[in-house]
Amino acid sequence: MLRAPVLPLLPGFNFDKNLGRTKFHRSQYFDKIHDGVYYLSEKKSDFGRYPSIYPRGEVQEIPPWIAYDGQRLMFDAYYQETVQERWKSPFQIRQVTISFFLEDGTMKISEPIVDNSGLEQGVLVRRQRIPMPDPVKYRFYDIIDLNIGKEPEIYGRVYKIVDCDKFTRRFLNRMGIPVPDPIKIPKDPYMEARKIPNFPKKPRTYKIDNLGNFLKYDRQVLRFYGYWDDTDNLHGIIHDLEIHYYLADDTIEIKENFPPNSGRDSGCTLVKRMKIPKFFSGLDPIGAGDPFTILNVMSDDTNRTYTMIDSLNTGLTKKEYYRDNELSIGAKMNVFGRTVVITDMDTFTKEYYRTKYGLNDFIPLERPQKKDEICLPVEKYIPPYNGFGSYDDSLGNCLTMIPKAPKTDFVKFLHYDKQGFNSRVLRFRAQMISKIPENLDRHFIIRVYLIDDSISIFELTKRNSGFRRCLFLKKMPVMLPKQNIFSSTKPEYFKPEDFYIGACLNINEFHFSIISADDYALRYMELNCEKFPKANIKLIMRKLKEALTPVYKEFVQNYSPSTLTEHKIQTLEYDKFRNALRMYLGDQITEHEIITVARRYSSHEKKEFRTREYVRQLVHTELNRDIWNEADRLKEDLLHWDRQKIGYLPRSTVYAVVRACRIPLDIELINSMLDNLRKDEEGKIDYNDLLDFINVKINPLPPAIPINVKTALWWASEKEPDCGSGIDWHCFIKDLDIKTNDETLDIKIEQNNENSLEREEK
Repeated sequence: MLRAPVLPLLPGFNFDKNLGRTKFHRSQYFDKIHDGVYYLSEKKSDFGRYPSIYPRGEVQEIPPWIAYDGQRLMFDAYYQETVQERWKSPFQIRQVTISFFLEDGTMKISEPIVDNSGLEQGVLVRRQRIPMPDPVKYRFYDIIDLNIGKEPEIYGRVYKIVDCDKFTRRFLNRMGIPVPDPIKIPKDPYMEARKIPNFPKKPRTYKIDNLGNFLKYDRQVLRFYGYWDDTDNLHGIIHDLEIHYYLADDTIEIKENFPPNSGRDSGCTLVKRMKIPKFFSGLDPIGAGDPFTILNVMSDDTNRTYTMIDSLNTGLTKKEYYRDNELSIGAKMNVFGRTVVITDMDTFTKEYYRTKYGLNDFIPLERPQKKDEICLPVEKYIPPYNGFGSYDDSLGNCLTMIPKAPKTDFVKFLHYDKQGFNSRVLRFRAQMISKIPENLDRHFIIRVYLIDDSISIFELTKRNSGFRRCLFLKKMPVMLPKQNIFSSTKPEYFKPEDFYIGACLNINEFHFSIISADDYALRYMELNCEKFPKANIKLIMRKLKEALTPVYKEFVQNYSPSTLTEHKIQTLEYDKFRNALRMYLGDQITEHEIITVARRYSSHEKKEFRTREYVRQLVHTELNRDIWNEADRLKEDLLHWDRQKIGYLPRSTVYAVVRACRIPLDIELINSMLDNLRKDEEGKIDYNDLLDFINVKINPLPPAIPINVKTALWWASEKEPDCGSGIDWHCFIKDLDIKTNDETLDIKIEQNNENSLEREEK
């Protein structure tokens, strides 16, 4: 209780500070150094620890984890470790570093890492608060326990502190702790023994440095061809040799090439890869090939004897080996007593000598022939074909003891394999030629497979014709007629160039006349006209020019069209054009060549064999017959694929969606329907027009007469070639480029050409 000195000591004039107080313990005169350290020290005073800028009792206390952040005391120490296995060294000295972190009183002990020491070094004791050993309990190591000369025991190991850094010494001195002078670390007996020079029992060998040549000439080998004449010995022959000179290390390897059926093992190595000496007298003793001479050095102590390399190379004999500058065509090599003559070299070797030594004379030498050596070429006799299987199968029985299947031309397979819609199959329609009247109305589809030049024939028949619609000839290569099949020479087969419109073919004694081809076959033959001369427009126009030059005036006057089409183009009908070429050229021109010219100069006014309404009538008839009512689902699928909502989709997408909705239409009818739909500039189909096309409620059409859709809508049902109904007369005359002596006719043709150019520009 405190009393004001001015007020009297009467009740009501005093202040009781115990009001509201709950703890009445007496104040301490001792304080703890750190939390968790259970020993007391004198209570710190408020003077001297904090700066004088603060008044007494108002000083700001800073926690130690802020005041000593990043500060630690560093001590150098060592400990002695007993070693039982080491001779003359019962212990070893290991130096460590002790770190004491001021912020929380933790310690860490680490050992500097020494390379190839064989010891587990690094952090020996991780950072932690380290308790003191017994008998002291409930106490951890602090700064008063770490100083030079002290020996702290940490987890059963005694460390001797010998030194500290400058910051530690200054910090301890300011704290009032004296720091002694550094102590020397005792010497390790094993390390002291290693400082004594000791010579090795075996000398250090020095290898000759060939790294430069290895990096420059690695995998570069000079190849020479030569022979070794061994005919002077009994049963000796002339050996054909192949000499390899490795530029990386100047070594030589010699292999022997044996002719087939010589009775010797092929791939024999005559001399393994090594340096071949120029002068050979005999085998060298062991160790003669070592480039250094080794001397034994004796000392007073027999246990300290050692060897060394002789710097004078006493007794060294220098040998000369073959180098690349000594090898050339005509050179003779002494290979361990055998004379090898070089007769030729490969292209790389010639270029090497031409570049490095400037040599240009590489005329090969001829291998000598002995009188008793038979050098007649022996041809393999192949027995004639026996008729069993194909020719290649029978040939496999003659080449190997165990028959193998004939190998296909894999490069041709990759080049002509099917890719997307490019089937690489040419289809032609043919008619049988026969003396039997019933066979004249038989029609066939001939397929030519470019992948292996095989042929298949399928027969098309009419109803109640007495013939069956089936495969007439399975896929197989077909031999040309009038060949001697049972012979040793391989027979010739039909090739794709033999098939064209107008050709008459004898296939297995059946005669066929090709009357038409599909659009893919015509287009493929025109794109690859270098292989198909009947579709080469340049050759055809050259033939027409030579044939029409004498009768050019008559040809132009008789067949020049006088009327113009809607597009103001003079068009000659295809029939008249065909008759004109037949009349002037006769058998010199084929039907395929006429169609090629008509397709090249077509007026692009094609005849419609099936109108849009006719195809729509067939579609409605099929949909009503099968009661198909999935139009809503088809519309939903088409809208799903049209993400941009433009109303147009690619033909392939529309075809896939129509097929996925299981619309009951034949494939030929679906393709004909897609051909008659509206399209944009990019060829995409308007699927809204498709929905109106198949909608049987909008403009319904009467049922169509039942027909065979697969046959009636196929390309083989068309009687006209796939070209325009007329020929662009001006373009044809311009490319024909025939000059006449009639100036009036030439002027008229030039005016027509100028008019056509003006129309094209417009």
